[in-house]
Amino acid sequence: MNPVDELLEHNRVYLQGHGHRELPTAPSLQLAVLTCMDSRLDLFGALGLDLGQAHLIRNAGGIATDDAVRSLLLSQRLLGTRSIMVVHHSRCGLEAFEEDEMQAQLEAAVGRRAPFRLGAYRDVDADVRSTVATLRESPFVDTSDVRGFVFNVDDGDLREVSLD
Repeated sequence: MNPVDELLEHNRVYLQGHGHRELPTAPSLQLAVLTCMDSRLDLFGALGLDLGQAHLIRNAGGIATDDAVRSLLLSQRLLGTRSIMVVHHSRCGLEAFEEDEMQAQLEAAVGRRAPFRLGAYRDVDADVRSTVATLRESPFVDTSDVRGFVFNVDDGDLREVSLD
């Protein structure tokens, strides 16, 4: 069975036990989390979150791209979020390549380099600090309550990163 068809079957089973549940659009904890798309991150489980409590904004590396800033802006201005967690993680795929080498491979394969930063890095704590700094430089995001963390994908530990 195709993975999408398998997921659709899971949804049919889910619907039978779910029932009707109307949640407000605004997250009840007034929290937005900028994190990686990595499939090993179960932030709902690890943080004890439930549906309707927080916005999870995910991209490769959990970096503050223009689209992540756009999402945070809308989360704050339209839906009342006040706190931001930046959550990167151990053993991220972005640690496994060199930015210039990947850009050169793209140029060879498709005729040009990507017009955006791919996000390769070597030091996860430094990358958390860089993401927070990018958010703080944006006039569109209120960063009066922003904190950075590293999630350990092997044991589920969430460690706060000093932003100083």
